[in-house]
Amino acid sequence: MTSSVATYAHIDLVDADDRYLVTLRRPAQRNAISGEMIAELHDACAVMERTPKPVLLTGQGQHFAGGADIAQLRERTRDDALAGINRNLFDRIAALPLPTVAAVPGYALGGGAELAYACDIRIASPTTVFGNPEPGLGILAAAGASYRLPSLVGMSVAKQVLLGGATLDADTALRHGLVQEIADDPVAAANRIIDRIVRQSALALRFTKKIVDAPGDQPWVNDIAQAVLFEHTDKAERMTAFLERKK
Repeated sequence: MTSSVATYAHIDLVDADDRYLVTLRRPAQRNAISGEMIAELHDACAVMERTPKPVLLTGQGQHFAGGADIAQLRERTRDDALAGINRNLFDRIAALPLPTVAAVPGYALGGGAELAYACDIRIASPTTVFGNPEPGLGILAAAGASYRLPSLVGMSVAKQVLLGGATLDADTALRHGLVQEIADDPVAAANRIIDRIVRQSALALRFTKKIVDAPGDQPWVNDIAQAVLFEHTDKAERMTAFLERKK
């Protein structure tokens, strides 16, 4: 497997043959999400949108991301809030064309939790803790938790986190379906999931993700997407290979 590495000030982006690996790299600050990191992640998104591949997102060291950079957050104004600085980035990550898998060691708090919620699949480590303590800082979890967490764990559990200050450790997150599994090495586990993903049809995955994420029930969209796939050479080749293996 060949790969290239783009090293920014606060993230690394590895462009491999069949996947991207994005690593948050501020371990001394528990990978707190700063304005500079947000800008770098936007640059990474532009790369990943131009040439779509599955994405593995993780944090360097013992933690995924311990939240936003509070020193910077304290200085943000009403206009900054209206600009949706963190939300726009996390929505962009959620909209990446192919599946995203977050390997989540240690803390995923505040904006770090919301970044993990924006991914399609999450893998925990035994030390993982999800939480949204924003009301304790006089703000709300405005970068996706209010509309992603209820769909991931249900309204009752989401309210326990967002209103009651509860945190979800790895076992609790697994029990409520927030993570797929708990692994001593979540990056290795995430790579195994991506190994399965890349064996599937990229176009079928793109359509499936877009349809699953779309609001409301629109069965006719499934028919249109299926019609496109039925006429694609990938379908004939994959089904022929399947039938040949069964002989």
